[in-house]
Amino acid sequence: MNPKFTLLLAWYYGIRTISRGPSYIIAALSTPLALLFLVYVLSNGALVRYALVGGFIAIVASVALQSSGDAAFFRLQLRIQDLYVASSVSPSDYMIGLTLSYLMFSLPGIILYGILGAIYHLFSLFAVLMLILVLALLVLSTSSISFIISSSIKHIRNIWGIAGILSVLMTILPPTYYPYESIKRIFLYLLSITPVTPAAVVAQYSFGLSPAMPAELYVLMGETALFFTMARYLTRWREK
Repeated sequence: MNPKFTLLLAWYYGIRTISRGPSYIIAALSTPLALLFLVYVLSNGALVRYALVGGFIAIVASVALQSSGDAAFFRLQLRIQDLYVASSVSPSDYMIGLTLSYLMFSLPGIILYGILGAIYHLFSLFAVLMLILVLALLVLSTSSISFIISSSIKHIRNIWGIAGILSVLMTILPPTYYPYESIKRIFLYLLSITPVTPAAVVAQYSFGLSPAMPAELYVLMGETALFFTMARYLTRWREK
């Protein structure tokens, strides 16, 4: 492991990106905030707490999934990975560094939703601790999916559309903005192939919004380990 490289990469592509391009933050927040507004209006405020809890998950997942375009751009256009092949930097160092940068890039949205959640008195110590755990697992699993996708792309022009479609499908179809109890259990199990679904189920229970489904936490942990392992061994490190 190379923690110095990992932290520097996370700082440069996370915090520095926020300072260099504030418009990117607005773009990342636009869809979650628009959906929050729609949920508030259409449900007359009844589902706003679900939407606030789901907003944390949607922001982290969408940023990580859409960043597959950045990972593909670094590999195909900038050839950054080629620079690290002969160095002490391992694929895991590179992946974890970019994953942390995605989490840092999500911080403005997390803070904004934290303020809104405080207004609605959502937080307890248990809820905060579980939210931290869920978001940590979620950013690792979704960024691993991004690495897998970006590594399979041969032309940079193909990645942006794929990333946008996946971001919408994996953050809106799962029960992020609505109670997971409102869909049949069979569909919930099918949606659990994406880590966003078990993350939303665990978060809703942690905030006292829905009954517990303890198995979903194990599903999230298992998917995180699986996707990270797949990304570690499937991600192209050397370009032929």
